[in-house]
Amino acid sequence: MNARDLFDVRERVVVVTGGLGQLGRQFTLALVERGARVAVLDLIPNPSRVAGRFGEHAGNENLFFVNTDVTQRESVQHALDEITAHWSTPFGLVNNAALDSPPDAPASENGPFESYPDASWDKVMDVNVKGVFHCCQVFGGAMTEAGRGSIINICSIYGLVSPDQRLYEYRRRDGTTFFKPVAYSVSKSALLNLTRYLATYWAPQNVRVNTLTFAGVFNSQDAEFLKNYTAKVPLGRMAREDEYNGAVIFLISDASSYMTGSNLVMDGGFTAW
Repeated sequence: MNARDLFDVRERVVVVTGGLGQLGRQFTLALVERGARVAVLDLIPNPSRVAGRFGEHAGNENLFFVNTDVTQRESVQHALDEITAHWSTPFGLVNNAALDSPPDAPASENGPFESYPDASWDKVMDVNVKGVFHCCQVFGGAMTEAGRGSIINICSIYGLVSPDQRLYEYRRRDGTTFFKPVAYSVSKSALLNLTRYLATYWAPQNVRVNTLTFAGVFNSQDAEFLKNYTAKVPLGRMAREDEYNGAVIFLISDASSYMTGSNLVMDGGFTAW
C-alpha cells in the first residue's frame, strides 16, 4: 500500500456525534471532502439548523443527518438502523458530542466545587460518559459483527490534568465567583479507560478504539482569558478549529491500522510543561 492509500477514507461510513457543533462540523466536512460518507448525529429540532451549520454542503449525497439523543440508547439504536438502511454498517465512529459549562453559565455551575449542583453533574455525565457508552455499545457492537471498525473517543487536556483555576483569577478579581467546574474533567478522564477497556475487548474482532485528546479551540474568547491561556501553551496560541481534522482522518484510515488503546494528544504542548 502506498502512502497516499494509507490515508484513504473513501466510501467508509463514519458516524460523528455532536456533528452540528464547532468541531463536529469540521470533522464531518473534512471526512466528506475525502470521500467518506458521514452520518451526523445531533439534536436536530428542524432542517433550518442543518442549513445554518452546513449551508451549501447540507445537500451533499455523502451527508446523512439523524436526529439523535445519545443519552437514550433507543435513540442511538434507531440511528444505527437508519444509517444501515441508508448506507451500510458504519466503519467509523467519532464520539464528539459533549457538554461543558460555558463562561456565561448560571453562577451555580461555575461556582465553588463544594456547592456544584447535582443536576449539572448528572447532565454533563449523561452526555459525556453515558452518551459515549451507548454509542460504543450500539455502533461498536455492529462493527464487531462486521469484523472491522475504528472508534475515536474525543477527550480533553482536562481529562489528563486539572484545570488551572488561576486562568480565571481575573474574573474573581472583578467580583465574579468563577471556577472551571469539575464534571467536564471527570467525564473526559473516564473516556481514557473506557477506550483501553474496549480496545482490548474488541481487538479479536478487529475493531480499534483510540482516544484523541485536544486542547482549547479559539472561539472568540475574551482577551484576558486568551492571554492567560496561551501563556501556558508552548506554541503560544489556541488551536484553530480545523487543526484536529488530520488526526481524525489518520485514526479512521488504515494509516493507524496497528494503533488501538492509545491516546493521541494534540494540545500545542500544553501538557508538556
